[in-house]
Amino acid sequence: MDALQIELSKLRRDANLSQSISDVDQIIEQLERARDTIVEDPNSASVTLAKLQNPLKHGFEKVTEDLKKIHKGQSSYGKALDKNFPVKPLPTEYDALASYPNLINRAIAMHLLREGQFQVASTFLEEAQDNPPHPEPTPGTPNPSEEDGGDLASLEYRELQDKFASMYKILHELKARNLHPAIEWARCNSDELDQRGSNLEFELGKLQFVWLFLGSEVNGLPDDIHNGLPGALQYAKANFQCFQQRHLKDIQQLATAMAYRSNLRDSPYYRTFDTATTWDDVSTSFTREFCSLLGLSAESPLYIAATAGAIALPTLLKLASIVKEKRTEWTTQNELPVEIALPRSMTFHAIFVCPVSKEQTTDTNPPMMMPCGHVVAKESLHRLSKGGRFKCPYCPNESQPKDAKEIVL
Repeated sequence: MDALQIELSKLRRDANLSQSISDVDQIIEQLERARDTIVEDPNSASVTLAKLQNPLKHGFEKVTEDLKKIHKGQSSYGKALDKNFPVKPLPTEYDALASYPNLINRAIAMHLLREGQFQVASTFLEEAQDNPPHPEPTPGTPNPSEEDGGDLASLEYRELQDKFASMYKILHELKARNLHPAIEWARCNSDELDQRGSNLEFELGKLQFVWLFLGSEVNGLPDDIHNGLPGALQYAKANFQCFQQRHLKDIQQLATAMAYRSNLRDSPYYRTFDTATTWDDVSTSFTREFCSLLGLSAESPLYIAATAGAIALPTLLKLASIVKEKRTEWTTQNELPVEIALPRSMTFHAIFVCPVSKEQTTDTNPPMMMPCGHVVAKESLHRLSKGGRFKCPYCPNESQPKDAKEIVL
């Protein structure tokens, strides 16, 4: 560090633009005097310019020498910095997941179960348990023995397999235009769905009404009292009463549509009875709610991670090459150094950027809302307040740090 201090002192001494500015000012003064002389006596222009040639050449040489000295000082200091602070390997050169092989195996097993590959999942679990992986400590990651909680033996494989088998059976029936198994499942889980604010049970019943209403020409069911308009009316009387409080308007529209039975295509309710995409939408909603009741996301985490990684990889590889070429490194630990544009389907939470520090909030630096309603990061709040009363940076209101509340976006 002593050598670095010496180079810094040289830089402060040599990399000074004051001499260069003084030399440039002298050149400007010479040009101004020559201009004034020529204005007073135009006939002296040739003589004046001839006398000006050597002084100007000498002046520009002095400015060039000044700049060379500054450049030399900056170059020497840069070399000293590189020598005393060598470039560290990028974090991308480490395999951070090498410390968590059990979690990786668990993610793979769960993905196979979610995809209905039960036999493959069973074989994978058996082989993983017969040949348990050994975590390898990776620089910059926590101790595997303390953090790796992915014990495959604790995975309730059989129970999950039975539940996912049931889900795929119901989805198969939905594909065959049979709503009864899905409706029965929704009724059995009605309380849990209501607590989630889900409308799945009503949406299934509504589609059943529409399916019956369209009649044998569309649904292929026998043309009797249980199909067509009589069947739809009978189904509505038997099943829609419990939904009147939350879905009265939808039920009224379904009932009013009966008056347009003979001219449904030109009625205001035609869109309600257009089932071109309804079956796919209901299947997606059913899958989402089924997984939610199991405490799982609708999409496989392994699929999402692999897809997001494939989208982000070209940008990160380009960044890594630039960082290596420029002999720099990124120092952010809780966020990526560049923005990765992921699809909206992969955006699972709002991202708040503090308007003061211009940094994204984290678990340790959450967004804080002041009494005036403006929001800043917690660290910015502490810097603004310095422990006492402070003024909001965006309005005249004043408050104290204790008045701010942490918010969840």
